[in-house]
Amino acid sequence: MKVVIVCVSVSHGNTARIAETMAEVLKARVVSPEEVDPAELDTCDLVGFGSGIFNLDFHPRLRRFVEELPEKQRRKAFVFTTSGLPEPPFRRYSRRLAWLLGRKGFDVVGTFACRGFDTWAPFKLVGGIRKDRPRTADFEAARRFAEDLGD
Repeated sequence: MKVVIVCVSVSHGNTARIAETMAEVLKARVVSPEEVDPAELDTCDLVGFGSGIFNLDFHPRLRRFVEELPEKQRRKAFVFTTSGLPEPPFRRYSRRLAWLLGRKGFDVVGTFACRGFDTWAPFKLVGGIRKDRPRTADFEAARRFAEDLGD
């Protein structure tokens, strides 16, 4: 199975560490949006798309990459995030990215989210939140999620 994980991790490396954990299980390559030719995704059996959450959304580089993909029939995809806070019910960013990927021809087969160390604006004043995240249980959950994708 050919797998690529497209990941943007810029603040504390939370998302990159989760992506690498999944990549280890799936024998995948982790790349930034700028490091992958969109045509390569057409040859993949599974593609992951993930980033930390910025202003209640995926990182703009990842969103722009997905928005610019041509619409065509593709195979499976999954979405993953790390953030200091849980996804709020009034701003379902994972659902929106999954919907957009569906419009681009992917069959989104799962989503994964975990908490991560966060120093976004107001949290910076107190040294950040979730300083201990992701932790061992988060990496184990990411590993199980990836194992289920590989089945």
